[in-house]
This record gives sequence, structure tokens and C-alpha cells, in this order.
Amino acid sequence: MKKILFLYFLFSALTACKNGEDKVRNNSKGKAAESVQAKNESDSTSQSPLAETPPPDKNQPNSIEIFDADLMLFNGKVKRFFSLNDFKKNFGEPDSTQLMSREEPCSYVFENIDADKFLYKNGSRFENSNEKVAIDEFKFTKNNFLVYKGITFNASTTIAQLKEIFPNAVENIGIMNVYGEGELQMIQLREGDYELYDGHINIFLKNGKLYFMHWWIPC
Repeated sequence: MKKILFLYFLFSALTACKNGEDKVRNNSKGKAAESVQAKNESDSTSQSPLAETPPPDKNQPNSIEIFDADLMLFNGKVKRFFSLNDFKKNFGEPDSTQLMSREEPCSYVFENIDADKFLYKNGSRFENSNEKVAIDEFKFTKNNFLVYKGITFNASTTIAQLKEIFPNAVENIGIMNVYGEGELQMIQLREGDYELYDGHINIFLKNGKLYFMHWWIPC
């Protein structure tokens, strides 16, 4: 009888010891799994393209070129901004005018939309605020031209000629449906560094020739 009781207690002790070892082993496995999962999550975050890839540098050589308004001379005489007297002197009296508040443009140069006007002359459009004028759209008619860095742009300027000056922009030429004109070829040029300018200049071509240009400013 004593021998039976001894064997019973021995068996119970061994069973309890084994259960304790299994519990410790299972806890160790759980902690190891948590450690592996945490490491995987950490590795996944550090290897994320969004985390490691720097933002694109828009000033790299393959970005579109700058068309600097400070270097432009319209009809070889005036820059983009000039006085109302200079407008009359170099372009004559406007063909028509319109309050900007009636046109409701989404953006404007002088930011006085209630009183400012658009002046229209030979297909071009100018923004006028009191004695100040700015070119908004410039159409290359027979008598209208632009001198830029000693190069003359006019209604005879071809895509090939533009590509010599703005190769990257011309490489990305597109098509735009322009109200009253239909589909025209268009290239976009930067006004300046992206950090300083958020608009751009659209250059439109018709039948492969320079047609008109427009300053685009986001709303």
C-alpha cells in the first residue's frame, strides 16, 4: 500500500513539473513571436518607399524650363507690367473693355476685381487696374512679337525652333481644347523657381506655329 501511495505522489509531482515546463515554454514562444512581429513591423516601416524616397527635385535638368518675364520685351518695347500710358503709346486704344467682375476670372494679377478691367486689343488681353497694366494673354498676330534673350518669337516661330530653346517643355507637348479655338498644341513653361511661383505660362501653337501665350495662375 505504501508503495502504491509513493508511486501516486511521484506521478503527480512529475505531471505538475511537466505542466510548469510547458507553460514556461509556451510563454517563451509567445514573447519570441511578439519580438519577431515587432521587428518585422519596424523593418517594414523603415523600408517603406514613402519613408525613404525623397521628394522629386523639380529643379533637375529634366524639369521644364523657365520663361522669365523680366527678360521679355513685347513688340520689342514693353515688359509684362507697364503703365496705361505705355499701353496707349505702344498698342493704341483698346478695341474693347470689360469689367473683370463680369468675366469672373478665377484668379487675377492686381486683386481688385470690383474695379479692374480687361482691355482687349488685336486678340490679346490685358489686365488694367487704375494706371497699371499687365499682359494676361498675348496673341502673335502679324504685328505682335516678343523678344526674349535676343531671340524673336512671332507668328512664324515653329515647334522645332521652340525646341531649341525649351527642349524639355516641348518634349512634353500636349493638346488642349481652347474655347473658341478648338484643339491647339500647348507647352507649359515655368515662371521661375517652384518655391516662389505656383503658376506657369501656357504657349499655344496652331498649325505648328506660335499662336498665343497665357499666364495661368491657380485659383
